[in-house]
Amino acid sequence: MWGIAGSHHPQWLDCRLRLLTLHDQPGLERAEPDTMRYRLYHLPARLAAHARRRHLRIERTWLWAQAFVLAWQRLTQLPAPT
Repeated sequence: MWGIAGSHHPQWLDCRLRLLTLHDQPGLERAEPDTMRYRLYHLPARLAAHARRRHLRIERTWLWAQAFVLAWQRLTQLPAPT
């Protein structure tokens, strides 16, 4: 079950994201919640919709672009919960 209750939702999300996707990324594998928010959650990008698809355009000069793309790819490859 993926549902969560209580006030620990942000910590749970950070912990699972690091465990599943960022375990081999230097500087992010043990990052604090504030660091995660600064480096990954405040994303300098544009979300564009075209032909029923969404495209995320990330700034190439952003220092954490590769880590975000790798995390996104790993998350999308996870099996759907049953």
